Amino acid sequence: MRNIVFAALGAALLAAPVAAAPQAYTLDASHSQIVFSYNHLGFSSTYGMFSGFNGDIIFDQDDPANSSVSVSFPVTSMFTGWERRDQHLLSPDFFGAVADQTVRFTSKAIEVTGENTALITGDLTLNEITLPVVLDAKLNGAGDHPMAGKPWLGFDATTTLSRGDFGVARFAPFIGDAVEIVISVEAAAAD
Repeated sequence: MRNIVFAALGAALLAAPVAAAPQAYTLDASHSQIVFSYNHLGFSSTYGMFSGFNGDIIFDQDDPANSSVSVSFPVTSMFTGWERRDQHLLSPDFFGAVADQTVRFTSKAIEVTGENTALITGDLTLNEITLPVVLDAKLNGAGDHPMAGKPWLGFDATTTLSRGDFGVARFAPFIGDAVEIVISVEAAAAD
């Protein structure tokens, strides 16, 4: 009888669904970008982007709230499409950036809001100022990459920042204080 009980227990454990462990991913810098925009004198919206990402995502498919993200990139990776504007944005009027100034984001909490959506709260360090921000995020896809042959993730996220909060308020309100941020990233399962 005892052997039958152990055999039944063993069979039940083998048949039970196994929870997937959280998976580590590394950002794919070639398919990740941050696009920003702000109002210029009420006449137009100026757009730019950052690139050169380093970052890691821990993704818990069974409990997305248990996931985390950490990203960094150099301020000097900024590109607006006009070299003189880029130089001005990196001048003391705005960032006063030096080659080693890095923007960092580290998540602190994730609130799942839908089947593929979440609010990601974290600390953003920009211009040596760290403040909490909330990213409105959407999981675009999770699965095997058709060319890389390994697990892959894709996310989009949005937020709005006050550039004055981060010490780059020069020429406000003529140049808008609100900066709209659109983020799109891909990440590959870590080796």
